[in-house]
Amino acid sequence: MIIRHIQQEDNLVLARIIRHSIEALELPSEGTAHGDPTTDHLFELFQTPNSLYWVAEENDIVLGGCGLYPSKGLPKRYCELVRFFITEKARGNGLGKVLMQKTIDTALELGYDSMYLESFPTMESAVHLYKKFGFESLKSPLGDTGHHACNVWMQKNLNR
Repeated sequence: MIIRHIQQEDNLVLARIIRHSIEALELPSEGTAHGDPTTDHLFELFQTPNSLYWVAEENDIVLGGCGLYPSKGLPKRYCELVRFFITEKARGNGLGKVLMQKTIDTALELGYDSMYLESFPTMESAVHLYKKFGFESLKSPLGDTGHHACNVWMQKNLNR
């Protein structure tokens, strides 16, 4: 398995993985990454300074990815964990843990102190993983991500 930086040719397959995952969980399409136009242009989105997206690939097949982004309105030295989606076939083998750790390590390298994320309670395995990595629940959202349908908000102090 290879973990690498996103490439332009990843745009279509990653958009499919993200949208399929959201649809499979019967989550809203509006107010989530599903309806966000940047989902179709992740390579371009992650050209933003202090952002990065990791892609997991095996035998030339993209299995998913995870990124960090300096989302609008977040407190200073915060980044957001974004577009963390893995194909159904690739789940349950530790790939999520690998991508999560790689993204957290990258956030520290880029000088971030805290990481924020938005999710849904029905994404049980993801929320469980976030808690295992030290994310704590918040009572309300931070910043202005545009993903107003999300109703789980969490943050992690990266210096602990």
